[in-house]
Amino acid sequence: MSKDRISVVVTRRLPVAVEARLSELFDVTLRDNDAAMSRNEIVEAMKTADVLVPTITDTIDAAMIGQAGDRLKLIANYGAGVDNIDVATARQRGILVSNTPGVLTEDTADMSMGLILAVTRRLPEGLAAMQAGQWDGWSPTAFLGGRIAGRRLGILGMGRIGRAVARRAAAFGMQVHYHNRRRLRTEVEDELNATWWESLDQMVARVDVLSINCPHTPTTFHLMNARRLKLMKPDAVIVNTSRGEVIDENALTRMLRAGEIAGAGLDVYEHGTDVNPQLRELPNVVLLPHMGSATRESRVEMGEKVIINIKTFADGHRPPDQVVPSML
Repeated sequence: MSKDRISVVVTRRLPVAVEARLSELFDVTLRDNDAAMSRNEIVEAMKTADVLVPTITDTIDAAMIGQAGDRLKLIANYGAGVDNIDVATARQRGILVSNTPGVLTEDTADMSMGLILAVTRRLPEGLAAMQAGQWDGWSPTAFLGGRIAGRRLGILGMGRIGRAVARRAAAFGMQVHYHNRRRLRTEVEDELNATWWESLDQMVARVDVLSINCPHTPTTFHLMNARRLKLMKPDAVIVNTSRGEVIDENALTRMLRAGEIAGAGLDVYEHGTDVNPQLRELPNVVLLPHMGSATRESRVEMGEKVIINIKTFADGHRPPDQVVPSML
């Protein structure tokens, strides 16, 4: 890149500190409000900018990349996931893609444990009763949930977040089991006191709580399909803070309604904001609006990673968090 200030377009509002730093370093176009850019607006930005900073809710597909101008050389995604971007097509066009891995680990793991507790201990039901003024006092049989100590937790995806969930679960006295593309090293398993299952089918049939912590890829789409969901115990619960597409949401809804799965805690959904309306009606389901990484700390740290990726690229080097198709 030249020594001139490069042109950067940001698709959503970012924390004030991040926007201020971007403005200091680059010729940046920021959003006046937090409304998502339309498809056409993103295409126009891609025609004129050196760098586009989208978020995980902005779809950057092959057709859009095909309309990008010759000037666009980097898509610096504000988020760890990049399934919203056609990375292979971008690479073919000579456009680099970067993301913000690592900074969301602890916050997302916290949310996974929060959902496990919320579902098993029926916290939303108690909250709703209190807010409605329907609590008449303590009762031996009211709002009975289940103890999580001693329960088997199955973790699907033992990356950074999965391992952070395992450490938290162990502190709560849960037995940690996991399924992963590759088995962890023995010393890591020993540290986490985690049991590996080569067969996902066998693991889900035996755990009391299943935590989804794997990314969405072609191989993980509907990994928890109707057949595999039916393997779960009727008193088991499932939580998902990763990607909604990993679970067949319609099949999960049917089984929750039929009592074939005891409960679910979901922070992500198969079709984004278009959540199955039947899920909203179920008392044994906790639904959150994609809050897993929603801490002030993580949002600023994400922005810092975006800035480092852009600055490194502007200085003529490979962005430290560059994503290539083989990583997906």
